[in-house]
Amino acid sequence: MTKQLSVLPAVGLMALLAILPSGCAKAQAARTTPDGPPLDMPAPPPRDVEATGTDAPPPMPLPQEPARNAPPRPRPAPPPRENRPEPAKPEPPKPEPAPPEPPKPAPANEESKPASTLQTKPAGEEGDVERGIRSTLTRATTDLNRVDYRTLNTDARAQYDYAKRFVRQAEDALRQKNLVFAKTVADKAAALAAQLAGR
Repeated sequence: MTKQLSVLPAVGLMALLAILPSGCAKAQAARTTPDGPPLDMPAPPPRDVEATGTDAPPPMPLPQEPARNAPPRPRPAPPPRENRPEPAKPEPPKPEPAPPEPPKPAPANEESKPASTLQTKPAGEEGDVERGIRSTLTRATTDLNRVDYRTLNTDARAQYDYAKRFVRQAEDALRQKNLVFAKTVADKAAALAAQLAGR
């Protein structure tokens, strides 16, 4: 029985060796089969470009301008002016020009004063507009003070910071009397603060 066991692997090994060369032979035969004859590429078609003998049509003539209704009327000649000699007027005596006064030096207060700013609102309305802007800023600041910054997420914190920055910009613009910009920025600050306070 031991002899059979030792013969069995030998027989298996022999069968394997017999099969391997036949597989390689088939692979070699498949590789050596010639491809068919090379493909013949058809010749490209001839490039015949025929020149057209026709010229471009002549340009269309411009349409005739319609006749005007009536020729312009000549203007009547103005009546001739009578040339009357004007009586000579006696010239009044000319006073001697006064010597120019030397310019007075400006007081020190006027030199340190900045140039006046160009304003779009009349002086009476300016106070009302400024009070309105200040009330908007007060409302925005009150709303921002009610918000707990620590409980806000990152987006809300960014909005809070923007609102604070808008309040500062509006106050700076009020100091510079730039009321239009101050109102715009104060309104933005109030809107952001109201949204944050409503959370």
